[in-house]
Amino acid sequence: MDKSLRYISISHKTASVAEREVFHIPKEEKKDLVDRILKTFPDISGLLLLVTCNRTEIYFESVTTPAMAMRNFLVRSKISNDRAKASQLFRCGNATNKTVRHLLEVSSGLASSVLGDVEIVHQIKKAYHFSMELNLQGSLLERAMQTVFKSHKRISNETLFRDGTTSIAYKALKVINHTFDKAFAKEKKVLFIGAGDIVVQLFKYNSKFNFKNIYVSNRTEAKAIALAKRHRAKIYGWDKVLKNDFQGFDVIVGAASNCHDLVKKIPVAATNPILLIDLAVPCNINKDLSRNKNVLLHDLETISMDLEDTKEKRMAAIGKVGEIIAEELLAYSEWLQRAPLRAFLAEYKILVNQKVMDYFEAGSENYDPLVVKTVTDRIIRKVKKRTDPSISFEEMDTVIAEQVSFL
Repeated sequence: MDKSLRYISISHKTASVAEREVFHIPKEEKKDLVDRILKTFPDISGLLLLVTCNRTEIYFESVTTPAMAMRNFLVRSKISNDRAKASQLFRCGNATNKTVRHLLEVSSGLASSVLGDVEIVHQIKKAYHFSMELNLQGSLLERAMQTVFKSHKRISNETLFRDGTTSIAYKALKVINHTFDKAFAKEKKVLFIGAGDIVVQLFKYNSKFNFKNIYVSNRTEAKAIALAKRHRAKIYGWDKVLKNDFQGFDVIVGAASNCHDLVKKIPVAATNPILLIDLAVPCNINKDLSRNKNVLLHDLETISMDLEDTKEKRMAAIGKVGEIIAEELLAYSEWLQRAPLRAFLAEYKILVNQKVMDYFEAGSENYDPLVVKTVTDRIIRKVKKRTDPSISFEEMDTVIAEQVSFL
């Protein structure tokens, strides 16, 4: 039985934020999860964990393990009851082509909560680097990732789908700008909680907004210090965050991993509003805080619905993006169909190489290994061109003599 590339996915398309955060895989738990997956399913040869604020997906290369088995494994590892209901939140795929199509739609931003989100391809690249560190790239997965990066480059160069900035981080900063009077927005006291990818993006896009009074806090203080130093921000102690000491802040942005309900209380002034923006999964900010009159709370869902300035341009490019995905998927399918031939040629090449060396030795000729390689490669190319990709060993002496004559 041939290997297949399969996937399971829970995302904003199938589940709410509260449902998705149950299946979020924190960075510090990924290696342990991979070890348990490999122990449970020893036939897996390639594995990729894609975990973002909007989705948790597992792509895996396997001969016998079906996607539903992987889904059930993840559900069992995360919850102890209502497993049947939770299982319905997942989409699964067992066919390699279906899996690659899904991955291309995700990587392109077609499946993002923010249409055309460019950050997703960088998150996929980071996930793939983790797979490579564990030597779990697999042949089917490796080729799929090459297809992803080629598609991304084509979409950027051949369409307007990447025009404009619609990342979650950019939108969060724009919400701040729209909430307060523009004359005073830049001076508002802002706290970024966390030091991961989203906070890095917040600082990146702040060059467009120029908020000047930013503090950053993180469990690992060294990361907060590095970010603050790089972006001329200030440090806010993690102990104060744990105590919910947020006196004086106008904006609190939660983006810390694995910190559910980190922010439970805030000082509410009689006049000045406090803006809370929750970009974390699980949620950092308790939703009950929004009941306060002067508290404005935005989470991933509301952020994604707001500020679609570039949506029309991107919508118009969807057709072209779909064409590119179809073309690259076809190229992947053709590569996949040639897999048996590649396997045959790999074995055949070993025999050809030995036959070429025997030819030289029979003639008592001195030969260079490079000459043997050149003749072998020419014969393999000749075999590739034939409709019937085989040359008998009776024919091979003649073919070898022909190729040697060209040297």
